[in-house]
Amino acid sequence: MKIEIKDYTKVIKGKTILDNINYTFEGGRIYGLQGRNGSGKTMLLRAVSGLMFATSGHVIVDGRELHKDIEFPENLGLIIESTELLPQFDAFTNLKLIAGIKKVATDDDIRKAIDDVGLDEAGDKKVKEYSLGMRQKLAIAQAVFEKPEILLLDEPTNGLDEASVEKIRKLLKELSESGTLIIVASHSKEDMEFLSDELIKMDNGRIV
Repeated sequence: MKIEIKDYTKVIKGKTILDNINYTFEGGRIYGLQGRNGSGKTMLLRAVSGLMFATSGHVIVDGRELHKDIEFPENLGLIIESTELLPQFDAFTNLKLIAGIKKVATDDDIRKAIDDVGLDEAGDKKVKEYSLGMRQKLAIAQAVFEKPEILLLDEPTNGLDEASVEKIRKLLKELSESGTLIIVASHSKEDMEFLSDELIKMDNGRIV
């Protein structure tokens, strides 16, 4: 798996959000995006995910260009904004409904993801009764349960206690070792130091 960003610029309302980005990401590695608010971290994730069109430049996923050959990267797991899930159902039912779209994940895959993020203790509790941390765990479970080749995560450990943070870091390391290409944006210096094979610093929409 390889993602190439070539001469990528995005301008919104006259403001340059991403400025001539060039970078290559490869499977089996974790890339950490670091920078202050507004530096372009989340916008870079949106560019790679296909959720945003370039003003100029290209994103090429395994030889196929986004918005030309494909609309979105295939086999993508994603946390960018707060994930909207169905509040009246439990975690398993929510993921089971999502699994019905692609039909690639089994019930065991769903249960494993729920266990891996530490949400098995929630049992049959409905999502509407979840704490912020539990919702974050479910968002991560949703991003990983279909065994994506590409995983894009914006502040994945937000709202998690120390034990949960360690569990998520361990999970991401395991996924990376199995070949998943992971890009993480985080304000946590500890996340970046523990997870990143490569650290990418951003400022004013540029890689610095």
